[in-house]
Amino acid sequence: MVPVLVLVATVVAVTSSVGAPLIPAVADLYDVPLHVAQWSLTMPLLVGAVATPVLGRLGDGSHRRAVALTALTLVVLGGVLTALPLTLGWFLAGRGLQGFGLGLMPLLIATAREALPPDRSRRTIAALSITVVSGVGLGYPIAGAITTYAGATAAFWTATAVCAGALAAAALVLPPASAAPPRRFDLPGALLLGAGLAGALVTLSEGEGWGWTSGRVLLLGSAALVLLAAWAALALRTRAPLIDLRLARGRLPASGHASVLLVSLANYLMLGSVPILAQTPADSGYGFGASGLVAGLLLLPFSLAGMLAGPLSRRLGERVRPRVVLVVGALLMAAAQGLFAAYRSELWVLLVVTAVAGLGVSTVFAAAAGLVVSAVPPRETGSAMALNQVLRYAGFAVGSASTATVLAVATPAGGELPAGVAYTVIGVIGSATCVLAALVVWFLAGRSPAQPPSVAPRASGDTVRA
Repeated sequence: MVPVLVLVATVVAVTSSVGAPLIPAVADLYDVPLHVAQWSLTMPLLVGAVATPVLGRLGDGSHRRAVALTALTLVVLGGVLTALPLTLGWFLAGRGLQGFGLGLMPLLIATAREALPPDRSRRTIAALSITVVSGVGLGYPIAGAITTYAGATAAFWTATAVCAGALAAAALVLPPASAAPPRRFDLPGALLLGAGLAGALVTLSEGEGWGWTSGRVLLLGSAALVLLAAWAALALRTRAPLIDLRLARGRLPASGHASVLLVSLANYLMLGSVPILAQTPADSGYGFGASGLVAGLLLLPFSLAGMLAGPLSRRLGERVRPRVVLVVGALLMAAAQGLFAAYRSELWVLLVVTAVAGLGVSTVFAAAAGLVVSAVPPRETGSAMALNQVLRYAGFAVGSASTATVLAVATPAGGELPAGVAYTVIGVIGSATCVLAALVVWFLAGRSPAQPPSVAPRASGDTVRA
Protein backbone atom coordinates (compact mmCIF):
# COMPACT_ATOMS: atom_id res chain seq x y z
CA MET A 1 0.00 0.00 0.00
CA VAL A 2 2.74 2.49 0.91
CA PRO A 3 4.41 2.56 -2.54
CA VAL A 4 0.99 3.04 -4.15
CA LEU A 5 0.14 5.93 -1.84
CA VAL A 6 3.47 7.54 -2.74
CA LEU A 7 2.79 6.93 -6.44
CA VAL A 8 -0.61 8.60 -6.17
CA ALA A 9 1.03 11.52 -4.33
CA THR A 10 3.29 11.85 -7.36
CA VAL A 11 0.15 12.76 -9.33
CA VAL A 12 -0.05 15.93 -7.27
CA ALA A 13 3.56 16.72 -8.16
CA VAL A 14 3.04 15.92 -11.85
CA THR A 15 -0.07 18.07 -11.99
CA SER A 16 1.89 20.98 -10.58
CA SER A 17 5.18 20.50 -12.41
CA VAL A 18 3.90 20.27 -15.99
CA GLY A 19 2.55 23.83 -15.77
CA ALA A 20 5.20 26.43 -15.02
CA PRO A 21 8.06 25.51 -17.42
CA LEU A 22 5.69 24.90 -20.35
CA ILE A 23 3.92 28.27 -20.51
CA PRO A 24 6.02 29.57 -23.45
CA ALA A 25 5.60 26.21 -25.22
CA VAL A 26 1.82 26.38 -24.77
CA ALA A 27 1.85 29.94 -26.14
CA ASP A 28 3.69 28.73 -29.25
CA LEU A 29 1.57 25.60 -29.62
CA TYR A 30 -1.74 27.50 -29.63
CA ASP A 31 -0.37 30.78 -31.02
CA VAL A 32 -1.61 32.87 -28.09
CA PRO A 33 0.07 35.58 -25.97
CA LEU A 34 1.93 34.59 -22.82
CA HIS A 35 -0.75 35.99 -20.52
CA VAL A 36 -3.33 33.70 -22.15
CA ALA A 37 -1.01 30.67 -21.95
CA GLN A 38 -0.64 31.45 -18.22
CA TRP A 39 -4.10 29.93 -17.77
CA SER A 40 -2.46 26.52 -18.26
CA LEU A 41 -1.01 27.08 -14.78
CA THR A 42 -3.89 29.03 -13.23
CA MET A 43 -6.67 26.62 -14.20
CA PRO A 44 -5.56 23.53 -12.21
CA LEU A 45 -4.77 25.73 -9.20
CA LEU A 46 -8.26 27.21 -9.28
CA VAL A 47 -9.87 23.76 -9.48
CA GLY A 48 -7.53 22.47 -6.77
CA ALA A 49 -8.60 25.23 -4.38
CA VAL A 50 -12.22 24.07 -4.59
CA ALA A 51 -11.54 20.34 -5.09
CA THR A 52 -9.50 19.98 -1.88
CA PRO A 53 -12.40 20.54 0.58
CA VAL A 54 -14.92 18.92 -1.78
CA LEU A 55 -12.97 15.67 -2.10
CA GLY A 56 -12.19 15.70 1.60
CA ARG A 57 -15.87 15.95 2.50
CA LEU A 58 -17.08 13.46 -0.13
CA GLY A 59 -14.33 11.06 0.94
CA ASP A 60 -15.53 10.87 4.52
CA GLY A 61 -16.17 7.37 5.80
CA SER A 62 -16.85 4.50 3.46
CA HIS A 63 -16.77 6.56 0.22
CA ARG A 64 -13.06 7.40 0.36
CA ARG A 65 -11.87 4.75 -2.11
CA ALA A 66 -14.56 5.58 -4.68
CA VAL A 67 -13.86 9.33 -4.42
CA ALA A 68 -10.09 8.85 -4.80
CA LEU A 69 -10.50 6.62 -7.87
CA THR A 70 -13.01 9.03 -9.42
CA ALA A 71 -10.63 11.95 -8.89
CA LEU A 72 -7.76 10.00 -10.48
CA THR A 73 -9.98 9.11 -13.42
CA LEU A 74 -10.74 12.80 -13.96
CA VAL A 75 -7.02 13.57 -13.82
CA VAL A 76 -6.30 10.95 -16.51
CA LEU A 77 -9.14 12.24 -18.67
CA GLY A 78 -7.79 15.76 -18.27
CA GLY A 79 -4.35 14.58 -19.31
CA VAL A 80 -5.75 13.07 -22.49
CA LEU A 81 -7.48 16.36 -23.34
CA THR A 82 -4.24 18.31 -22.85
CA ALA A 83 -2.28 15.95 -25.09
CA LEU A 84 -4.71 15.58 -28.00
CA PRO A 85 -4.53 18.11 -30.88
CA LEU A 86 -7.66 20.00 -29.83
CA THR A 87 -8.47 23.68 -29.40
CA LEU A 88 -7.20 25.85 -26.55
CA GLY A 89 -10.58 25.62 -24.81
CA TRP A 90 -10.38 21.83 -24.60
CA PHE A 91 -6.77 22.06 -23.46
CA LEU A 92 -7.69 24.38 -20.59
CA ALA A 93 -10.64 22.14 -19.69
CA GLY A 94 -8.18 19.25 -19.44
CA ARG A 95 -5.86 21.28 -17.23
CA GLY A 96 -8.85 22.05 -15.04
CA LEU A 97 -9.66 18.34 -14.66
CA GLN A 98 -6.04 17.71 -13.71
CA GLY A 99 -6.57 20.12 -10.82
CA PHE A 100 -8.57 17.39 -9.05
CA GLY A 101 -5.22 15.71 -8.40
CA LEU A 102 -4.30 18.58 -6.09
CA GLY A 103 -7.18 17.60 -3.80
CA LEU A 104 -6.03 13.99 -3.31
CA MET A 105 -3.60 14.54 -0.44
CA PRO A 106 -6.19 14.62 2.41
CA LEU A 107 -7.59 11.29 1.15
CA LEU A 108 -4.13 9.72 1.04
CA ILE A 109 -3.31 10.89 4.56
CA ALA A 110 -6.64 9.60 5.87
CA THR A 111 -6.01 6.22 4.22
CA ALA A 112 -2.52 5.94 5.72
CA ARG A 113 -3.76 6.94 9.17
CA GLU A 114 -6.59 4.38 9.15
CA ALA A 115 -5.07 1.40 7.34
CA LEU A 116 -1.52 1.32 8.72
CA PRO A 117 -0.10 0.77 12.22
CA PRO A 118 0.63 4.05 14.08
CA ASP A 119 4.42 4.06 13.64
CA ARG A 120 4.27 3.17 9.96
CA SER A 121 1.40 5.59 9.44
CA ARG A 122 3.47 8.52 10.73
CA ARG A 123 6.41 7.59 8.51
CA THR A 124 4.14 7.23 5.48
CA ILE A 125 2.48 10.60 6.03
CA ALA A 126 5.91 12.23 6.29
CA ALA A 127 6.97 10.46 3.07
CA LEU A 128 3.85 11.69 1.29
CA SER A 129 4.62 15.31 2.10
CA ILE A 130 8.22 14.92 0.95
CA THR A 131 7.08 13.18 -2.24
CA VAL A 132 5.07 16.23 -3.30
CA VAL A 133 8.02 18.59 -2.85
CA SER A 134 10.67 16.31 -4.36
CA GLY A 135 8.34 15.22 -7.16
CA VAL A 136 7.76 18.81 -8.22
CA GLY A 137 11.50 19.48 -8.09
CA LEU A 138 12.21 16.54 -10.40
CA GLY A 139 9.15 17.19 -12.52
CA TYR A 140 10.20 20.69 -13.56
CA PRO A 141 13.42 19.69 -15.40
CA ILE A 142 11.91 16.44 -16.68
CA ALA A 143 8.95 18.28 -18.18
CA GLY A 144 11.32 20.88 -19.60
CA ALA A 145 13.62 18.24 -21.10
CA ILE A 146 10.77 16.36 -22.77
CA THR A 147 9.44 19.62 -24.19
CA THR A 148 12.88 20.61 -25.48
CA TYR A 149 13.54 17.34 -27.30
CA ALA A 150 10.05 16.03 -28.11
CA GLY A 151 7.62 18.94 -27.76
CA ALA A 152 5.00 20.03 -25.25
CA THR A 153 2.52 17.40 -26.44
CA ALA A 154 4.95 14.63 -25.49
CA ALA A 155 5.34 16.15 -22.02
CA PHE A 156 1.59 16.09 -21.48
CA TRP A 157 1.33 12.50 -22.76
CA THR A 158 4.07 11.49 -20.31
CA ALA A 159 2.23 13.11 -17.42
CA THR A 160 -0.95 11.33 -18.49
CA ALA A 161 0.84 7.98 -18.53
CA VAL A 162 2.11 8.53 -14.97
CA CYS A 163 -1.41 9.38 -13.80
CA ALA A 164 -2.88 6.34 -15.58
CA GLY A 165 -0.34 4.10 -13.85
CA ALA A 166 -1.28 5.61 -10.50
CA LEU A 167 -4.97 5.00 -11.23
CA ALA A 168 -4.38 1.34 -12.10
CA ALA A 169 -2.26 0.76 -9.00
CA ALA A 170 -4.76 2.54 -6.74
CA ALA A 171 -7.64 0.46 -8.11
CA LEU A 172 -5.75 -2.71 -7.16
CA VAL A 173 -4.45 -1.68 -3.74
CA LEU A 174 -6.49 1.06 -2.06
CA PRO A 175 -8.55 -0.53 0.73
CA PRO A 176 -12.18 0.27 1.46
CA ALA A 177 -12.57 2.75 4.29
CA SER A 178 -14.27 1.88 7.53
CA ALA A 179 -17.99 2.47 7.73
CA ALA A 180 -18.87 5.87 9.19
CA PRO A 181 -21.94 8.07 9.03
CA PRO A 182 -21.46 10.54 6.15
CA ARG A 183 -21.48 14.23 6.93
CA ARG A 184 -23.82 16.56 5.09
CA PHE A 185 -22.23 17.93 1.93
CA ASP A 186 -22.37 21.71 1.62
CA LEU A 187 -23.31 21.93 -2.07
CA PRO A 188 -24.35 25.62 -1.98
CA GLY A 189 -21.03 26.48 -0.36
CA ALA A 190 -19.06 24.58 -3.01
CA LEU A 191 -20.93 26.30 -5.85
CA LEU A 192 -20.57 29.78 -4.35
CA LEU A 193 -16.86 29.33 -3.62
CA GLY A 194 -16.08 27.91 -7.06
CA ALA A 195 -18.05 30.54 -8.95
CA GLY A 196 -16.65 33.39 -6.83
CA LEU A 197 -13.03 32.34 -7.26
CA ALA A 198 -13.47 31.73 -10.99
CA GLY A 199 -15.07 35.15 -11.49
CA ALA A 200 -12.32 36.89 -9.54
CA LEU A 201 -9.53 35.17 -11.48
CA VAL A 202 -11.11 35.82 -14.87
CA THR A 203 -11.56 39.48 -13.94
CA LEU A 204 -7.94 39.73 -12.83
CA SER A 205 -6.56 37.93 -15.89
CA GLU A 206 -8.70 39.52 -18.59
CA GLY A 207 -9.09 43.03 -17.17
CA GLU A 208 -6.35 44.49 -19.35
CA GLY A 209 -7.72 43.01 -22.55
CA TRP A 210 -11.34 43.92 -21.83
CA GLY A 211 -10.57 47.29 -20.26
CA TRP A 212 -10.56 47.83 -16.52
CA THR A 213 -13.55 50.18 -16.72
CA SER A 214 -15.53 48.10 -19.20
CA GLY A 215 -18.96 46.80 -18.32
CA ARG A 216 -17.83 43.18 -18.48
CA VAL A 217 -15.02 43.70 -15.98
CA LEU A 218 -17.12 45.75 -13.57
CA LEU A 219 -20.05 43.33 -13.74
CA LEU A 220 -17.96 40.18 -13.42
CA GLY A 221 -15.77 41.62 -10.66
CA SER A 222 -18.78 42.79 -8.67
CA ALA A 223 -20.51 39.44 -9.10
CA ALA A 224 -17.39 37.62 -7.88
CA LEU A 225 -17.22 39.76 -4.74
CA VAL A 226 -20.93 39.21 -4.05
CA LEU A 227 -20.58 35.44 -4.50
CA LEU A 228 -17.55 35.22 -2.20
CA ALA A 229 -19.28 37.36 0.43
CA ALA A 230 -22.37 35.14 0.20
CA TRP A 231 -20.19 32.04 0.59
CA ALA A 232 -18.51 33.48 3.69
CA ALA A 233 -21.86 34.41 5.23
CA LEU A 234 -23.26 30.95 4.48
CA ALA A 235 -20.17 29.21 5.90
CA LEU A 236 -20.50 31.13 9.17
CA ARG A 237 -24.15 30.09 9.55
CA THR A 238 -24.01 26.48 8.31
CA ARG A 239 -23.63 23.72 10.90
CA ALA A 240 -21.28 21.64 8.70
CA PRO A 241 -19.80 24.06 6.12
CA LEU A 242 -17.47 23.01 3.34
CA ILE A 243 -14.77 25.18 4.95
CA ASP A 244 -15.23 26.23 8.57
CA LEU A 245 -14.32 29.93 8.59
CA ARG A 246 -15.07 30.06 12.32
CA LEU A 247 -11.73 28.36 12.91
CA ALA A 248 -10.00 31.46 11.50
CA ARG A 249 -11.29 33.63 14.34
CA GLY A 250 -8.67 34.88 16.75
CA ARG A 251 -5.32 36.55 16.19
CA LEU A 252 -3.21 33.37 15.99
CA PRO A 253 -5.17 31.42 13.38
CA ALA A 254 -5.98 34.59 11.43
CA SER A 255 -2.30 35.53 11.19
CA GLY A 256 -1.33 32.00 10.15
CA HIS A 257 -3.98 31.83 7.43
CA ALA A 258 -3.28 35.37 6.18
CA SER A 259 0.45 34.72 5.89
CA VAL A 260 -0.11 31.53 3.88
CA LEU A 261 -2.46 33.31 1.48
CA LEU A 262 -0.09 36.25 0.92
CA VAL A 263 3.11 34.21 0.60
CA SER A 264 1.39 31.71 -1.71
CA LEU A 265 0.38 34.61 -3.95
CA ALA A 266 3.97 35.87 -4.06
CA ASN A 267 5.24 32.34 -4.63
CA TYR A 268 3.37 31.88 -7.91
CA LEU A 269 4.24 35.37 -9.06
CA MET A 270 7.79 34.05 -9.08
CA LEU A 271 7.17 30.47 -10.28
CA GLY A 272 5.02 31.76 -13.12
CA SER A 273 7.49 34.41 -14.30
CA VAL A 274 10.99 32.88 -13.93
CA PRO A 275 10.49 30.18 -16.63
CA ILE A 276 8.96 32.73 -19.00
CA LEU A 277 11.85 35.18 -18.47
CA ALA A 278 14.44 32.44 -18.98
CA GLN A 279 12.87 31.29 -22.28
CA THR A 280 12.32 34.79 -23.68
CA PRO A 281 14.56 35.28 -26.74
CA ALA A 282 17.86 37.04 -26.06
CA ASP A 283 17.16 39.62 -28.79
CA SER A 284 14.37 40.98 -26.61
CA GLY A 285 17.04 42.80 -24.62
CA TYR A 286 16.33 41.05 -21.32
CA GLY A 287 15.66 37.35 -21.95
CA PHE A 288 18.10 34.43 -22.05
CA GLY A 289 16.70 32.32 -24.89
CA ALA A 290 17.00 29.24 -22.68
CA SER A 291 15.46 25.87 -23.52
CA GLY A 292 12.61 24.30 -21.60
CA LEU A 293 15.15 22.02 -19.92
CA VAL A 294 17.16 24.96 -18.58
CA ALA A 295 13.96 26.71 -17.46
CA GLY A 296 12.98 23.59 -15.53
CA LEU A 297 16.42 23.32 -13.95
CA LEU A 298 16.12 26.91 -12.74
CA LEU A 299 13.19 25.80 -10.57
CA LEU A 300 14.99 22.76 -9.15
CA PRO A 301 16.71 24.77 -6.34
CA PHE A 302 13.26 25.89 -5.21
CA SER A 303 12.24 22.33 -4.34
CA LEU A 304 15.63 21.29 -2.97
CA ALA A 305 15.73 24.29 -0.63
CA GLY A 306 12.13 23.58 0.33
CA MET A 307 13.08 20.10 1.51
CA LEU A 308 15.87 21.57 3.64
CA ALA A 309 13.52 24.14 5.16
CA GLY A 310 11.60 21.52 7.16
CA PRO A 311 14.40 20.46 9.55
CA LEU A 312 15.89 23.96 9.63
CA SER A 313 12.61 25.58 10.61
CA ARG A 314 12.06 22.94 13.31
CA ARG A 315 15.45 23.66 14.84
CA LEU A 316 14.83 27.40 14.72
CA GLY A 317 11.41 26.84 16.26
CA GLU A 318 13.06 25.17 19.27
CA ARG A 319 14.81 28.44 20.07
CA VAL A 320 12.24 31.10 19.17
CA ARG A 321 8.48 31.38 18.96
CA PRO A 322 6.73 30.10 15.81
CA ARG A 323 5.66 33.61 14.82
CA VAL A 324 9.37 34.58 14.63
CA VAL A 325 10.06 31.61 12.34
CA LEU A 326 7.14 32.63 10.17
CA VAL A 327 8.37 36.23 9.93
CA VAL A 328 11.87 35.02 8.99
CA GLY A 329 10.44 32.86 6.21
CA ALA A 330 8.31 35.72 4.85
CA LEU A 331 11.31 38.07 4.85
CA LEU A 332 13.44 35.48 3.04
CA MET A 333 10.79 35.31 0.33
CA ALA A 334 10.65 39.12 0.24
CA ALA A 335 14.44 39.24 -0.23
CA ALA A 336 14.26 36.74 -3.10
CA GLN A 337 11.57 38.78 -4.83
CA GLY A 338 13.51 41.99 -4.22
CA LEU A 339 16.62 40.49 -5.83
CA PHE A 340 14.51 39.38 -8.78
CA ALA A 341 13.18 42.93 -9.18
CA ALA A 342 16.57 44.63 -8.90
CA TYR A 343 19.03 42.30 -10.63
CA ARG A 344 18.34 39.46 -13.05
CA SER A 345 20.89 39.91 -15.84
CA GLU A 346 22.56 36.52 -15.19
CA LEU A 347 21.09 33.03 -15.06
CA TRP A 348 22.92 32.24 -11.81
CA VAL A 349 20.95 35.05 -10.15
CA LEU A 350 17.72 33.26 -11.00
CA LEU A 351 19.11 30.11 -9.36
CA VAL A 352 19.78 32.11 -6.18
CA VAL A 353 16.32 33.68 -6.35
CA THR A 354 14.52 30.35 -6.61
CA ALA A 355 16.67 28.74 -3.88
CA VAL A 356 16.06 31.54 -1.37
CA ALA A 357 12.38 31.63 -2.31
CA GLY A 358 12.03 27.87 -1.75
CA LEU A 359 13.62 28.18 1.68
CA GLY A 360 11.35 31.08 2.61
CA VAL A 361 8.10 29.62 1.29
CA SER A 362 8.54 26.21 2.93
CA THR A 363 9.52 27.85 6.21
CA VAL A 364 6.34 29.92 6.13
CA PHE A 365 4.15 26.92 5.37
CA ALA A 366 5.69 24.85 8.18
CA ALA A 367 5.54 27.66 10.76
CA ALA A 368 2.02 28.72 9.78
CA ALA A 369 0.79 25.16 10.26
CA GLY A 370 2.20 25.13 13.80
CA LEU A 371 0.67 28.52 14.53
CA VAL A 372 -2.77 27.46 13.32
CA VAL A 373 -2.73 24.07 15.04
CA SER A 374 -1.67 25.63 18.35
CA ALA A 375 -4.75 27.86 18.31
CA VAL A 376 -7.50 25.26 17.80
CA PRO A 377 -8.74 22.28 19.82
CA PRO A 378 -7.13 18.96 18.76
CA ARG A 379 -10.44 17.69 17.37
CA GLU A 380 -10.55 20.65 14.95
CA THR A 381 -7.01 20.21 13.61
CA GLY A 382 -8.14 18.59 10.33
CA SER A 383 -10.68 21.29 9.55
CA ALA A 384 -8.26 24.09 10.39
CA MET A 385 -5.57 22.65 8.12
CA ALA A 386 -8.11 22.11 5.34
CA LEU A 387 -8.82 25.84 5.43
CA ASN A 388 -5.08 26.54 5.37
CA GLN A 389 -4.63 24.27 2.33
CA VAL A 390 -7.49 25.94 0.46
CA LEU A 391 -5.99 29.39 1.10
CA ARG A 392 -2.65 28.10 -0.16
CA TYR A 393 -4.15 26.97 -3.49
CA ALA A 394 -6.22 30.16 -3.73
CA GLY A 395 -3.06 32.21 -3.26
CA PHE A 396 -1.30 30.13 -5.92
CA ALA A 397 -4.14 30.75 -8.38
CA VAL A 398 -4.31 34.51 -7.67
CA GLY A 399 -0.52 34.77 -8.01
CA SER A 400 -0.58 32.98 -11.36
CA ALA A 401 -3.44 35.15 -12.61
CA SER A 402 -1.65 38.30 -11.38
CA THR A 403 1.43 37.30 -13.37
CA ALA A 404 -0.74 37.09 -16.49
CA THR A 405 -2.19 40.52 -15.74
CA VAL A 406 1.20 42.21 -15.34
CA LEU A 407 2.53 40.58 -18.51
CA ALA A 408 -0.58 41.66 -20.44
CA VAL A 409 -0.29 45.26 -19.22
CA ALA A 410 3.39 45.36 -20.23
CA THR A 411 2.83 43.91 -23.71
CA PRO A 412 2.52 46.66 -26.35
CA ALA A 413 -0.41 46.62 -28.73
CA GLY A 414 0.30 44.17 -31.51
CA GLY A 415 3.40 42.89 -29.74
CA GLU A 416 4.15 39.33 -28.68
CA LEU A 417 6.51 39.92 -25.75
CA PRO A 418 6.07 42.09 -22.64
CA ALA A 419 8.55 44.82 -21.80
CA GLY A 420 11.31 43.84 -19.41
CA VAL A 421 9.94 46.18 -16.73
CA ALA A 422 7.10 43.69 -16.23
CA TYR A 423 9.44 41.44 -14.26
CA THR A 424 10.56 44.34 -12.10
CA VAL A 425 6.92 45.05 -11.28
CA ILE A 426 6.32 41.36 -10.49
CA GLY A 427 9.30 41.31 -8.12
CA VAL A 428 8.22 44.51 -6.38
CA ILE A 429 4.65 43.25 -5.91
CA GLY A 430 5.89 39.91 -4.59
CA SER A 431 8.36 41.50 -2.20
CA ALA A 432 5.80 43.98 -0.86
CA THR A 433 3.26 41.17 -0.40
CA CYS A 434 5.72 39.15 1.69
CA VAL A 435 6.68 42.17 3.80
CA LEU A 436 2.97 42.71 4.44
CA ALA A 437 2.69 39.04 5.53
CA ALA A 438 5.58 39.50 7.97
CA LEU A 439 3.99 42.64 9.44
CA VAL A 440 0.59 40.97 9.80
CA VAL A 441 2.11 38.08 11.73
CA TRP A 442 4.39 40.20 13.89
CA PHE A 443 1.72 42.62 15.05
CA LEU A 444 -1.33 40.34 14.97
CA ALA A 445 0.09 37.15 16.47
CA GLY A 446 2.35 39.06 18.85
CA ARG A 447 -0.62 40.59 20.62
CA SER A 448 -2.48 37.31 21.06
CA PRO A 449 -3.20 36.11 24.56
CA ALA A 450 -1.60 32.83 25.55
CA GLN A 451 -3.63 29.77 24.67
CA PRO A 452 -4.81 27.48 27.47
CA PRO A 453 -2.84 24.23 27.68
CA SER A 454 -5.94 22.19 26.85
CA VAL A 455 -6.21 23.82 23.43
CA ALA A 456 -2.68 23.42 22.17
CA PRO A 457 -1.60 20.06 20.78
CA ARG A 458 1.36 18.36 22.43
CA ALA A 459 4.53 17.14 20.88
CA SER A 460 7.30 15.43 22.84
CA GLY A 461 5.57 16.39 26.07
CA ASP A 462 5.72 20.15 25.50
CA THR A 463 2.89 22.48 24.58
CA VAL A 464 3.48 24.10 21.19
CA ARG A 465 4.38 27.75 21.80
CA ALA A 466 2.50 30.41 19.85
